[in-house]
Amino acid sequence: MSSDKLRIFVPGIIVALLGFVIAFQFVDPAPPKTLTFSAGQPGGAYYAYAEAFRDYLQKRGVTVQILESAGSMENIGRLKKGSADVAFVQSGLVSPEVAQSGVLQSLGSMYYEPLWVFLRQGVNVQLLSELKGKRIAVGLPGSGTRALALQLLRDNGIDEQNSTLLPLSSLNSAKSLQAGEVDALFVVSAASSKTVQTLQQSAKVHLMPIKRATAYTRRMDSISSVVLPQGALNLALNVPPANTALLASTATLIVNENMHPALQALMMLAAKEVHAGKSLFASAALFPTAQYTGMPLSIVADNYYKSGPPFLQRYLPFWAATMIDRLKVMLFPFIALLLPLSKVMPPLYRWRIRSRIYRWYKKLSDIDASTLDGYSPELFAELERMEMEIRKVKVPLPYAEELYHLRVHLALVRDQFQRTKEIELDHTGLEQTGANQTQQTETKG
Repeated sequence: MSSDKLRIFVPGIIVALLGFVIAFQFVDPAPPKTLTFSAGQPGGAYYAYAEAFRDYLQKRGVTVQILESAGSMENIGRLKKGSADVAFVQSGLVSPEVAQSGVLQSLGSMYYEPLWVFLRQGVNVQLLSELKGKRIAVGLPGSGTRALALQLLRDNGIDEQNSTLLPLSSLNSAKSLQAGEVDALFVVSAASSKTVQTLQQSAKVHLMPIKRATAYTRRMDSISSVVLPQGALNLALNVPPANTALLASTATLIVNENMHPALQALMMLAAKEVHAGKSLFASAALFPTAQYTGMPLSIVADNYYKSGPPFLQRYLPFWAATMIDRLKVMLFPFIALLLPLSKVMPPLYRWRIRSRIYRWYKKLSDIDASTLDGYSPELFAELERMEMEIRKVKVPLPYAEELYHLRVHLALVRDQFQRTKEIELDHTGLEQTGANQTQQTETKG
């Protein structure tokens, strides 16, 4: 690059860089490369799905630490304290106060979590209200099973005053039910869980249909009514023997409000990968969904359900998409500076080059005007000096034509001077001849 271009464009580049430095102060921080996922117990659905999320995110450069927990309530506590970034939580368990505060935000429902009510052999009841006075396993404190079971029992007039509510884990409940030590068992779990698989194969227990499922869904926004098809659990043994109505909450993905938006967007892509397939209770592509969460969605999740994945993350690796997304704020000062600079710098460059040529025209014009006063050796010498100086002027090739025009114009003025000189010499010669002739005449006379 020529020195002229450097003098013109370097200041413009410096101004643009200054704009970038100022704009960089407003760029969002880069997303962290690690996150903490509060799941459930190893072997449970929450933990298994958390591992699937971990594998998806690790392929995209994000390390996931999975924490064991007693269930949804402990997961909520960790999210509120900030000791976890994301967790599975059974729908309907986040209190309205916490949901409205924005401390926790939902990424949507990921899959149905059916409520299974198993009864021991000999206990034949048709309605949940008929369990009054029975021994009922309702799950461990802090679990989603216990929260939902106690609410349903309370709505049916059952509490610790009129029934025996046992705080047992799902596996211990299953053993106690088969041993006849428990009359009924509540468990919120996937059909593939060890507890459900064990109980559906046992001849000592049977599954209780929820006959008033629709009524419960009208009273509780966070649960749904689903149908377990005949033979779905065991085709060979035809378990269940008929289509069975069940209640189901959903496993919702909840994040702390401080979780980076780029990681939330990546979690949404992972959710589609992990949960979009069909299951025993849902057709393909039903999940993830914005329904049944019982709390507000995060802005990222809301945009995902309305418009799909972010444009950049559809086509670029995660790290590239996030970098471009972060730096897009710098495009505004770049465009704001680039547009005027692109219009100002080229004319300024042309003016600088042409000024080397045009500055001679004022002096040349003055000398040309002086030719009217006659020939001047000093001005003619000045023309000669100007010509020598102009020969030293260097301009880029596109401006050479204008430089040669200047030299042509200088030559015209010099020729004009030359003609003026010749005319003056001729006039002087004529005057001298006339004077000589007059003198000769006077001498003869």
